[in-house]
Amino acid sequence: MLSQANDFYQESEYIYSILENLSNNDFRKVTQFKSWTFNTIIRHLHVWNYASYLSLEGEDNWKKFREKLNFFFSKNKTLKDFEEDIVLPHIKDKELLMLWKEFYLKLTETFKFEEPKKRVKWVGPDMSVLSSISARHMETWAHGQAIFDILGIERINHDRIYNIVIIGNNTFNWAFKINNKKIPSEPPYLKLYSPSGKVWEFNNSNNINKIEGNAEEFCQVVTQVRNIKDVNLKLIGPISNEWMQIAQCFAGKASKPPMPGLRKVMLNK
Repeated sequence: MLSQANDFYQESEYIYSILENLSNNDFRKVTQFKSWTFNTIIRHLHVWNYASYLSLEGEDNWKKFREKLNFFFSKNKTLKDFEEDIVLPHIKDKELLMLWKEFYLKLTETFKFEEPKKRVKWVGPDMSVLSSISARHMETWAHGQAIFDILGIERINHDRIYNIVIIGNNTFNWAFKINNKKIPSEPPYLKLYSPSGKVWEFNNSNNINKIEGNAEEFCQVVTQVRNIKDVNLKLIGPISNEWMQIAQCFAGKASKPPMPGLRKVMLNK
């Protein structure tokens, strides 16, 4: 069984447990992420869970989905417009929440038994099944942070964020490439402390460029839910500093991280 599928499921369930007792009006709350509401976030997660499922079904179904996406963009429509076409705007609040839950359960069960190395299509480069479900975990974790923040809830993380750390480290070259910067010869040495207190180390320990700190904060920076100035990662060397300014572990064009102080837990809400 693919353990990353269970990690995705556990992350989705954690967010669901936060949302299930809210009122319908709460789903209209505006977050610190691009003024998206809870409805916008859940619809977004659902649509791309659906897309990852289509990628497993084969190239024909994925091609139809991608052609529809390209058509929307050719008409100067936004990603939100596309997602509201897939999941109609009138499906919202608790109804949307249940739609998302039912499908992430289906996605989990489907991915569990797939061959990890099987290649599947995506908006960016093709990827393995293992990378695909890990990416769904990463995006669920990242977008979920906006919900925790606006509700004033300090998130309890678990060692399953190891999947996100791996994606963050593996996209070192990607971050420089999409920002039209020269790719350094090697990534900095990472020494990160997991939520349970384990030490996770990556890359060449003799590198003069080093990053040390909590794994959760590294994940926050590479997913752009926090500015590097709002976390306590220890950065040594110019490449470490440059990377953490532009880190981006998700597909698409280069995206700027939030301004310092913009994303935070609203403890007084």
